[in-house]
Amino acid sequence: MQNQRKPKVTISEIMDKKKNNQKITMLTSYDYSISRICNEADLDIVLIGDSAATVMLGCDSTREIGMDEMLTFCKGVANGITRPLIVGDMPFGSYQTGKSDSISNAIKFLRCGCDAVKLEGGREVVDIIKNLTSFGIPVMGHIGLKPQTTPLYHGYSSQGKTAEEAVKLLSEAKAVEEAGVFSIVLEKVTSEVSSVITQVVKVPIIGIGCGPHVDGQVLVIHDMLGLYKDIEPKFVKRYLNLSGQIFDAIKEYENEVKTGKFPQEEHTYHMREEEFAKLEKMLRRV
Repeated sequence: MQNQRKPKVTISEIMDKKKNNQKITMLTSYDYSISRICNEADLDIVLIGDSAATVMLGCDSTREIGMDEMLTFCKGVANGITRPLIVGDMPFGSYQTGKSDSISNAIKFLRCGCDAVKLEGGREVVDIIKNLTSFGIPVMGHIGLKPQTTPLYHGYSSQGKTAEEAVKLLSEAKAVEEAGVFSIVLEKVTSEVSSVITQVVKVPIIGIGCGPHVDGQVLVIHDMLGLYKDIEPKFVKRYLNLSGQIFDAIKEYENEVKTGKFPQEEHTYHMREEEFAKLEKMLRRV
């Protein structure tokens, strides 16, 4: 692929998309190879999500990934991206321990090539968001289902099913907006409540499992590509079934190796005839 070197997406452009009624596109990525493809596809944002814990490391929850692993994934992604905005997900424990730790860890993300960081929480993280943004570090918020903590209380059920829950979510959205986030990820919230929040809050609302009435969408790339056949959340549309295609390719390779069908002549390197003849003479002397 040949990169056309389109201008880098900026925070201001993302915020202007809401004002101009333009949808925002965001996908997760965790490595260089996928990020190169995302870079060519005209996405607005690439997120190095803490979902790397489950889809890349096979952990049971996002709480199990730490800074070292996240920064490794960030380096790979940043090396493949020149256009989309790069957002790094601050893992559990990297900002809850205080303002000083949150700044130190956020700076590590920026030094690895990220343009912004994302952290989960409502009113409980307002002071941390204010502190980060006061030092010029762009922050993306995340409310609704918060995979780092919500499952401890409610499991992975959808949010905003009652009027009381809706009011609380709206209050959290306003709180993080006022704290200085440039956008908010809203996860697994009913469409009705997502629509209200999108209308009331001035910064872009990027939904995952929130229906169509938000300012943009984000999906985990493994989900939309069908890389895990046994994981299929209701809110995911599978655009490919790569797990099946990859399995078929591996089985075909295995069969061709065992039967001698691969490699063939077109996959093989040769010495020049005179060099081979020279080698034969040398071997006869030995």
